[in-house]
Amino acid sequence: MWIIYEHRRVARQLNSAPNDILKKYEIWKDIVSVSGPEGLKLIRSFNDEPLRGDWKGYRSSRLSLKYRIIYKIVRNEVLVQVVNITAHDYRRK
Repeated sequence: MWIIYEHRRVARQLNSAPNDILKKYEIWKDIVSVSGPEGLKLIRSFNDEPLRGDWKGYRSSRLSLKYRIIYKIVRNEVLVQVVNITAHDYRRK
């Protein structure tokens, strides 16, 4: 069982996100809590991938063509930290 920690800014970002993004995020959380990030690799629509540059060490999953989840795996196989849900804007804030 994986624990998903959401940064406090994620709640604000979800408030302004469309309903289909909220539903897809809940599906993403269900998959990660049961089988971890390895489960995301089995579903191609999430297009889970490591990030580079300023975001090195983080991963990104696709919720739609526009929205992405940026997260980090902390303490291998224990904790997934959701940092940002963004409309495809990877600039550090």
